Amino acid sequence: MTTTAANDRPSNDRSRTESSGPGRSTSRQSTSGHTVSGHPTSPAPDRAAVEAALAGLPRVVDLLAARAEEHDRDATFPYQGIEAVHEAGLLALTVSPRYGGPGGSLTDTVRVLAQLGRGDASVAVVTAFTLLRHAEQARRAGWPTAGYRRLLTESRRGPALVNTLRAEPVGGPDGLPGTVARRDGGGWLLTGRKIYCTGAEALAWMAVTARTDEPEPRIGTFLVRGESEGLEIDPTWDQLGLRASASHDVVLDGVRVPAELALDLGAPGQEDRAEAELSRAWQDLALAAVAIGVARAAESWLVRFLGQRTPANLTEPLGTLPRYRCALGEIEAQLIGAEELVEGLAPRVDRGEADAVARTGPAQLLATRAATTAVQQAVALTGNPGLSRRHPLERYLRDVLSSRVHLAPEETVLEATGRAALERGARP
Repeated sequence: MTTTAANDRPSNDRSRTESSGPGRSTSRQSTSGHTVSGHPTSPAPDRAAVEAALAGLPRVVDLLAARAEEHDRDATFPYQGIEAVHEAGLLALTVSPRYGGPGGSLTDTVRVLAQLGRGDASVAVVTAFTLLRHAEQARRAGWPTAGYRRLLTESRRGPALVNTLRAEPVGGPDGLPGTVARRDGGGWLLTGRKIYCTGAEALAWMAVTARTDEPEPRIGTFLVRGESEGLEIDPTWDQLGLRASASHDVVLDGVRVPAELALDLGAPGQEDRAEAELSRAWQDLALAAVAIGVARAAESWLVRFLGQRTPANLTEPLGTLPRYRCALGEIEAQLIGAEELVEGLAPRVDRGEADAVARTGPAQLLATRAATTAVQQAVALTGNPGLSRRHPLERYLRDVLSSRVHLAPEETVLEATGRAALERGARP
């Protein structure tokens, strides 16, 4: 709902805290991968390469839109759509210049995903998680150099989808992952089940979170090839929306992982907090952008409908009536607000402003609410035609409703935000 094109749906127990600093940093983004305002950054983008990739967006969006209904109806993975995104250079948009990539920023990523969301939301979310994984590598180089260069070589040959797989049907003891890594010679054997693994059937690499079976368990990320022996895709994905995203279960039964592909092994709670916050911020705004793109597609369809629909009791199209223009204006206002929120925060996150990073959770919640409400209002305005499978509006509704699976529970986001507000108010 989880490379290059991949999606990982975050677990629902994710919590957020706002930065304790009320001030806004004015530090400039580092060009050497250092940290700014406590958050790691990437080398400066190659703007010419970024703009060259963005130039292909309109054509890609048209191609996605032409096949979206077919893939939604049959719940088939949109291989051709992913190929189109790849050929335009968009799947590697966030690969760092140090690896020969454009080094696209979060601002660029938001722009791309909002447009892809207009064409096919499933392709957009699959793309989102690959872009997020490359961006993380750009910031902190977590993958071993040889393994990452192998991924990039595969990416030059064709779409090489990647995703981080976290969500599980049942967790392990003490809130640890249920997936277990057992020592075997010089490597590890991985056993467990991951759920909601977007793009599962097409992933070239999977970054699987797991705990070790040691007396004092450690948690880490294990890099697994998509065709590994002992790995099986269980086709469980049969949802209301995002039906083409292939967010199936991944079952691991003694999957062998070399020692060098076991990353960040450490005691629970020892994660790099600044990097974790920044990764969440990127994911928040990236997935909010997809929802906004879906809502914009719904609005475009509604505009055409209101301009052409003339009921039997009228002599002019519905769009000539003040009531409908006012309702359309309400939808437009909501989407403007959502876009300004997401597009305004993204460059501030790129600059490493701590208060912007802390606000992306509530921003995603508000933007997704606005997008969902906008599509629901479009359906209400059109009546029966809006719910007909002959038209794409009902698909937009299902996709935008399903986009909420990428959110932490509303009460989690709001409780953390309220707690941060109380802490700020208690300070002298």
